[in-house]
Amino acid sequence: MEALIAAGEVRVNGQVATIGTRIGPEDRVTVSRRPVRLNFAETLPQILLYHKPEGEIVSRDDPAGRESVFGKLPRVRGAKWVSVGRLDFNTSGLLVFTTSGELANRLSHPRFEVEREYAVRVVGTLSEDQMRSACREIQLEDGPARFESIRDNGGEGTNHWYQVVIKEGRNREVRRMFEALHLMVGRLIRVRFGIIHLPPRLKRGHFVELETADVGKILQWAGMVPQRPRQSTAQRPGRGRPGRPRQAPGKSSRHTAKT
Repeated sequence: MEALIAAGEVRVNGQVATIGTRIGPEDRVTVSRRPVRLNFAETLPQILLYHKPEGEIVSRDDPAGRESVFGKLPRVRGAKWVSVGRLDFNTSGLLVFTTSGELANRLSHPRFEVEREYAVRVVGTLSEDQMRSACREIQLEDGPARFESIRDNGGEGTNHWYQVVIKEGRNREVRRMFEALHLMVGRLIRVRFGIIHLPPRLKRGHFVELETADVGKILQWAGMVPQRPRQSTAQRPGRGRPGRPRQAPGKSSRHTAKT
C-alpha cells in the first residue's frame, strides 16, 4: 500500500493521497482508479437498547431459575452482549447492552459519573425541604448518597411520581434513598443512561439495535474514537417481534434540581 501511495495511485475524494492521510466513512477512495469499498460498520461495536419489564433478572446464571434478560436478546456472531450496569428484579426501564467491554466499563464505572435518570412512584410526598436535603446528602449503610436532581411530577391519591437523577449505580440505591426519606417505592423505571434515552415507542420486553451513526455518537461521547460515521446499518428487529421501530438515542430531557 505504501508503494501504491508513493506512486500516486491512491486518491481520496479525487485528491492524491499521501502517507498518513486520514479517511472516514464519508470519504471516497480509489486505488489505480478503482473504487475501494470500506466497511467501517464492522469496526464499531454493537449497542442494543432493551426495555426491561419487572420480573426479569440481569444475569446469565440464576440459581432460582428466574427469567433472564439475556434470553431475550439476539445472538451476535463472534461476540457476546455485555450489560451496561444492572437493574434489579423489580425495576423496569432502559437497559443498555454492547459487544464492547471497554464501552460498558466507561459507561458504568463510578469514576466516570454517568447520569442515570429514573421515574419513581412512591406512596406519599416529599416536602421542599426534604427535596433540597436529598440533593445534598442522604446517609445509607454503605456510605452517603445524593440525588443530582429531583423533580415533582405530581400524582393522584396516595401515589406520587418523582423524576430523579443519580451518578452512581449501587445496589438498589434509589429505593434505599427513598426508604431513608421514609417513603416506599411502588414503581421504579429507568428512562435515561448518560446520553441514551429509553425510546418512547419501545415496548416492555422489546429491544432495538442502534444504527452505526448513533453508535459513533455514543463512542465519541465516551471518548473512545474520533470517527464520525454517517452511514447506517440495517435495523435489526427483536426476536419474534416483527415491526420493531427504528430508534436512536432520544432527545435530551430537562430536569430541575431542587436547591
